[in-house]
Amino acid sequence: MLSSYLGHPSQMNAIEEVRLQGGRGDGMRLLQVRCASGLEVTVSADRAADLSRVIYKGDNMGYFSPCGYVSPAYYDGVGDGFLKSFTAGFLTTCGLTAVGSPCTDNGETLPLHGTIANTPAERLWWEEEDDAFHIHATVRDCTIFSHKLVLNREIVIGKRDSRIRVSDTITNEDTTESPLMLLYHLNIGHPLLSEETVVEIDSDGITPRNAHAAEGLATWSKMLSPTPGFEEQCYYHRFDRTGRASVYNPAIRKALEIAWDPSVLDHFCQWKMMGVHDYVLGLEPGNCTADGRDVMRAQGELKFLSPGASQKYEVEIIFKEM
Repeated sequence: MLSSYLGHPSQMNAIEEVRLQGGRGDGMRLLQVRCASGLEVTVSADRAADLSRVIYKGDNMGYFSPCGYVSPAYYDGVGDGFLKSFTAGFLTTCGLTAVGSPCTDNGETLPLHGTIANTPAERLWWEEEDDAFHIHATVRDCTIFSHKLVLNREIVIGKRDSRIRVSDTITNEDTTESPLMLLYHLNIGHPLLSEETVVEIDSDGITPRNAHAAEGLATWSKMLSPTPGFEEQCYYHRFDRTGRASVYNPAIRKALEIAWDPSVLDHFCQWKMMGVHDYVLGLEPGNCTADGRDVMRAQGELKFLSPGASQKYEVEIIFKEM
């Protein structure tokens, strides 16, 4: 029931659909969600219903890359052309048949991080309950003579408890099995991210991705100030129990916690990038590493989805004021 103090429900909680004007993001559909708890979320309908912005009680939580909003019309699917339109935002979904480094696997040339993040949702709708908004999207990753995967996404945004749950069900609509790769590229940015930020990842083992990352293994959790010429460092974390990672910045007294089921999302990459303007911490649960599909196949870790089968994945983010 509408409070007698309000003229319209949107004074407290609202979803408003807008379109961008100008630049490479011209025409993109966005859902802007605002909750009385202080949580504000922007859902990018034309980019797989990813979360382009998250603000909690006035402070930005995610990283927005130099390219800004870029429509899928400008997507470059060759090699690492993905980076030209990698808005990052709070969440970019990577997959669904390729994640990580560009490669050739089983005769197929695959781009960086797959194509799903540059695919518009073809169905998008939402429902409102007393305690949450439920946003639904259908995104098709389908190709003639090749894979036919359909992503059905539900985003639940709490009005009172300041949490977001992203639940994805991927279905193989083809008559043959398909490789299935998925990574939730969650990107932490300033002011939540600074040299004062405390990062806790309750993993049961850490493996540096390469020799350069190994050089910084002793300080994997230490965040730096923006550093000219910084070379990214990636760490693979192993979880034998419940997946959990948290970020806290005492300067703004804000924190977030990410939770997932490591029996399904059985890989986790920490992307430490402390560059000037390229200042971001990636916390990335997935069913694969970022080394490319050819590597996953060679290691015997590549996942497949049978004809007609579905697989569900879920990640939850909780925001707190400390």
